[in-house]
Amino acid sequence: MATGTNPRDIAVPDGEFPFTWHDFRQIAELVHSEAGIVLAETKVNLVYSRLAKRLRAIGLRNFRDYCALVQGVDGIDERQAMISAMTTNVTRFFRESHHFDYLRTEVLPDLLDAARKGGKIRIWSAGSSSGEEAYSIALTILALDPNAAERDIRILASDIDPEMLRRGSNGVYPVAQMGDIPLELRRKWFAPVQGSGGAELEVGPEMHELVRFRELNLLREWPMKGRFEIIFCRNVMIYFDDETQSTVWDRFAGLLRPGGTLCIGHSERIILGSHPYDLVGQTIYRRHGAR
Repeated sequence: MATGTNPRDIAVPDGEFPFTWHDFRQIAELVHSEAGIVLAETKVNLVYSRLAKRLRAIGLRNFRDYCALVQGVDGIDERQAMISAMTTNVTRFFRESHHFDYLRTEVLPDLLDAARKGGKIRIWSAGSSSGEEAYSIALTILALDPNAAERDIRILASDIDPEMLRRGSNGVYPVAQMGDIPLELRRKWFAPVQGSGGAELEVGPEMHELVRFRELNLLREWPMKGRFEIIFCRNVMIYFDDETQSTVWDRFAGLLRPGGTLCIGHSERIILGSHPYDLVGQTIYRRHGAR
């Protein structure tokens, strides 16, 4: 315990590092202002356990000094590491598979017909984590059109975490995590990683051609100018407060073509009437207007 600290001010009494409620509130305010993530007081033990690893990694002995670091001009890199530690990058190939079924049967056939005639398709995987979602979209496209990489089709995979983007850009995944990918797609569009003994596969050149990874904070400026036919943003809004969610839903609408498709997470909802969407399936929305 820090000298002179009231025991009631200690947030995690049995922790390795002194951690007060004042420390917690400073961290929560900074994480919210930087990334929109809401950290309620019930998350205090989660915050402590995840950031205690950061203190060990950079050799600090208490959270008071850590707060001073991340709030200072020299703390840019550590602020990013802190925000990364606060997000849970749970993902897998074809997670919430009904979204991909909907794309395959209801959305992509017409879009791919237009692309074969010279049209373009733009898709955004917002909060893409380590790339499984974006590559699942690419696999769904390639299953319908094996020549898709030769057309004007691009999938933007964005995330706030540079480490997740690096993994996605590398495109190497353990075979043990690919059970949801149909075997024929795995054999056709992935290649064994040399030296892995068959334990890892790398996405093939067609998927690398279709997907582009970029760092992007949903609370900051979005550099994209053109519109998208499809946007995926799943299990990201659960970190945001209601006002931030509402703002982002509207910003998505501004970048989604009329008639375009928005897929969100299973625990997320858009209030119909407050935003320009219609519900067309389970957590699947269509932007108002004809395509």
